Amino acid sequence: MARRRTRPQSEDLFDVEEKIVEVDVQEEMEGAFLEYAYSVIYSRALPDARDGLKPVQRRILYAMTELGLRPDRGHVKCSRVVGEVMGKYHPHGDTAIYDAMVRMAQPFTMRLPLVDGHGNFGSLDDGPAASRYTEARMASAALLMTASLDESTVDFVPNYDDQLLQPEVLPAAYPNLLVNGATGIAVGMATNMPPHNLVEVVGAARHLIAHPEADLDALMRFVPGPDLPLGGRIVGLDGIREAYESGRGSFRTRASARIENVTARKKGIVVTELPYLVGPEKVIEKVKQLVQSKKLQGISDIIDLTDRTKGMQLVIEIKTGFNPEAVLEELYRLTPMEESFGINNVALVEGQPRTLGLRELLQVYVDFRTDVVRRRTEHRLGRKQDRLHLVEGLLVAILDIDEVIQLIRAAEDVATARTRLMQVFDLSEIQANHILDLQLRRLTKFSRLELETERDELQREIERLQAILADRQLLLTVVSDELAEVAREHGTQRRTVLLESSGAQGMSSAATLAAGRSAAGADLEVADDPCRVLLSSTGLLARTTSGEELGTGGRRKKHDVLLSSVLTTARGHVGVVTSAGRVHRLSVVELPTLPPTADSPDLSGGAPLSAYLDLPPGEKALTLCTLTGDGAGLALGTAQGVVKRVNPDYPSNREVFEVVGLKDGDTVVGAVELGTGEESLVLISSDAQLLHFPAAVVRPQGRSGGGVAGMKLSPGASVVSFTAVDPAVENAVVTVAGPAGALPGSEPGSVKVTDLWAYPAKGRATGGVRCHRFLRGEGALMLGWAGAAPPRAAASSGVPVELPETGDKRDGSGVPAAAPVAAVGPGASE
Repeated sequence: MARRRTRPQSEDLFDVEEKIVEVDVQEEMEGAFLEYAYSVIYSRALPDARDGLKPVQRRILYAMTELGLRPDRGHVKCSRVVGEVMGKYHPHGDTAIYDAMVRMAQPFTMRLPLVDGHGNFGSLDDGPAASRYTEARMASAALLMTASLDESTVDFVPNYDDQLLQPEVLPAAYPNLLVNGATGIAVGMATNMPPHNLVEVVGAARHLIAHPEADLDALMRFVPGPDLPLGGRIVGLDGIREAYESGRGSFRTRASARIENVTARKKGIVVTELPYLVGPEKVIEKVKQLVQSKKLQGISDIIDLTDRTKGMQLVIEIKTGFNPEAVLEELYRLTPMEESFGINNVALVEGQPRTLGLRELLQVYVDFRTDVVRRRTEHRLGRKQDRLHLVEGLLVAILDIDEVIQLIRAAEDVATARTRLMQVFDLSEIQANHILDLQLRRLTKFSRLELETERDELQREIERLQAILADRQLLLTVVSDELAEVAREHGTQRRTVLLESSGAQGMSSAATLAAGRSAAGADLEVADDPCRVLLSSTGLLARTTSGEELGTGGRRKKHDVLLSSVLTTARGHVGVVTSAGRVHRLSVVELPTLPPTADSPDLSGGAPLSAYLDLPPGEKALTLCTLTGDGAGLALGTAQGVVKRVNPDYPSNREVFEVVGLKDGDTVVGAVELGTGEESLVLISSDAQLLHFPAAVVRPQGRSGGGVAGMKLSPGASVVSFTAVDPAVENAVVTVAGPAGALPGSEPGSVKVTDLWAYPAKGRATGGVRCHRFLRGEGALMLGWAGAAPPRAAASSGVPVELPETGDKRDGSGVPAAAPVAAVGPGASE
């Protein structure tokens, strides 16, 4: 038992007796701890499922909004923002506020940063500078979180001292909780959510709006997995599905690394991407510790060459006599180069902590955003109706302006004038007051015309807003369209590669390392047998164990749309043709090997192209080619309608070389290696024109040649697809139409599959024939492809997308696609 000393209320403070109340210590401690736990859970540690923000983050953004720190304004000291938040809204220490602000500004922590920081905001290994040294303002994404905050879209609640009001939740124009993730430790519970791609999350939310009964499999076609800010690879997808289903799961993140020559006689491992929130210093320290304790052998040095120009570049030098592939596997096993991320989707829903799966997270947001748009519409409708009421009163006054002036002049005071106006012209008190406040310069004929125009516009706007409120389906359409606009303006390409398996290459046992096999003998261990190098639509590279043709059976799998397949040998080289008209030499032996299978190839065990080539921004890989000089050479097509056949006289001593001289502003949109030279070349333009003609009419040129005119384009149009087909087989044409300017894989659009020979052949340098009729809302082809039937399509994540049946109507319109199509390739016959 404990004693609590109390003093009864009395006017005479000197004539009272203290009263001691005995309380149970256990009950007192339980009550105090329970209040503390509630405070941590609801007011500090867990995000709200609606806007994805913790209270401190929400208060920071609201305070910055009140200060006017928009992206088009200058930065201000972070200390000023911290002081504003702490003094008005957040009754906690300045360190906690500044730490939350720093996290919202770190591009390696958040997929879509909400704060635009200026100064040292820290790195993966070091903390930020003090708040007095750094500056900040709102990022463009933060405006989406606070937009329409002043239109009664959310409820406001008192701050900690009941002196001010603050928003209970922000309007959040996109699902911030999924996009940026969250982490927090409360009392008895915690949350840990990874970031996702904005375009994918918005696509899933829009699909849920259009199909309220959509299951998890349908939503995962849009959101196949997390998308980490600095890329990397996620190995194994079973845990992700488990987390999306139950709210709890885990996955492994693996560093992206490649093996290359760091000196003339020494190989090394170059790490270009690390797992989420793992810094290079952490890896370096662990590697040094393992080497010193002799638990890891074969490493001579580790150097951090990371800078702002090259990005992450950690070079691990391998000792002579050790297998680099085996050392790399040991690094994955023993160091933070491979980490596990535990997903725990705990968030507040209606004030209660809940563990949510992907569908529940999206549903909570969609319901919330629908309510926000409804309240915003009601607010705007009320303002429009109030303004219309005033405009109608002004029109009455202007029609009888002489009588109005005479009435006001004859009145003894304002109250009398107001009463007379209301009686004579049947006006409301609000209208009468507005007329009395009217300036004489508004009483002109021109003002009357302006008022009549404004009245008509207000009536039309009121009808539109009333229609939205009266029809829930129309309301949901507004929500869906606004989400699409956010994704279009702020979306980026996926950075993280998703792999079903590790795709481990080479030997991985510690015993092999201890044996000290020769590094020069690593190539000799791989026989120079025929094989095929494959490039998938998601940018994954791999090689097969033989040079046989790909299997014709098998089930559809992820990453099964192949951009290119090249026959070579295991110790040979292949070329990667890029949109800049260059060829990069690639060693085949360094590529991961796919297991033997009779099924359609599954490249989920492959490695990303970025692990082998460092392409400049804007330059992308198009296809693979052989470098032996056999065959009829490369055929290229550019966005400006130029075609070229390249003489296969490739240099043997250069890692990168050009194969076409491009004009300013032109890029290569398609490249294919011809087999016999008897193929037909097919070009498809953005305005839905298709042209095909024999490759034989294009004379081969040297590598410096600029090509010849291939397709005559209309003003503003460009070539979106260039392929070559074998006339002896059945071929199909796939076209996907959508809004003008939309990127492939960003919008479902409408898709059409047609027999290629339904289009008549035309001569080179002509305009071709129309291949797709646009529907309402469509302005251009997002994607086109022609090749061997049957075609196979995939989303940007590599997930297959069903295509409609092949038709023979060449000038027809498409049908709505099941999902956004990012790539098309030849598929195996079922």
